[in-house]
Amino acid sequence: MRKVSFAEFGGPEVLQLVDAEEPHAGPGRIRIAVRAAGVNPVDWRIREGQVLGAHPVELPSGVGLDAAGVVDEVGEGVTGVEAGDRVFGEGTSTYAEFAVLSAWARMPEGLTFEEAAGYPSVVETALRVIGESGVRSGQTLLVSGASGGVGSAVLQIARDRGITVIGTAGAANQDYLRSLGALATTYGEGWTERVRRLGRVDAALDLAGSGVIRELVELTGDPHKVISIADLGAPELGVRFSGVAGSVPAALAEAVSLISRGKLHIPVEKPYPLAGAAAAHTDSQAGHTRGRRVLLI
Repeated sequence: MRKVSFAEFGGPEVLQLVDAEEPHAGPGRIRIAVRAAGVNPVDWRIREGQVLGAHPVELPSGVGLDAAGVVDEVGEGVTGVEAGDRVFGEGTSTYAEFAVLSAWARMPEGLTFEEAAGYPSVVETALRVIGESGVRSGQTLLVSGASGGVGSAVLQIARDRGITVIGTAGAANQDYLRSLGALATTYGEGWTERVRRLGRVDAALDLAGSGVIRELVELTGDPHKVISIADLGAPELGVRFSGVAGSVPAALAEAVSLISRGKLHIPVEKPYPLAGAAAAHTDSQAGHTRGRRVLLI
């Protein structure tokens, strides 16, 4: 099969499309013929060699955690799924024609493979950081870098829970944030004052790693009310860096529920071919994303 791999840490140019042995489903796992793979910031952070704790890497390494496709192997002990089922979930080396998943769910009706590949890690992360923030119904959550995949999920999940959301993003994404139910404002000079005019902030999330931790602590009044998924220096300011995955099966079940109820939709900003993984990483690192980026196999 074909897969994307890298033999050394570095920039997008280290990604190579190679011929590789097909993986197989061991106990408690399934294998899918991949139709689409999600592109997440954690993918390029791992490729760069950033120490994220939860994702040790042995070189050469495949790339990717999220995928959607058709089941073609079912491992020992797995029930409730069979060959031919359309599923989405999380595994390893998903930038490939075949991938083994460790967590999965049946795709909701009406969802395409391209759309489904964008949900697994994104929804897990969104649910995790909302929970860790301690924000409750009737309170206000500030989301810095709100227009990307995780931000899109956070905004919609929080609103479904009765939480008011203030989102920051570039000028081109203000209407997008408002369409998801957020109070929107731009980042850049004077952004903290613009946030204050929108209301009191009870908790805050840093999703972009754009150097705003001090300001988020100032706006909330407490570093324990701020969570970052993108700034490795956050703990130096007393802020939790949340980089360890929670329950992916529970997150997938919640994603299915939200999607089926019409409460969650994350658009695909741009699809790429498998050979375009380096371009996808370059664009992801540039930021200003609206929704998700995926590879189509």
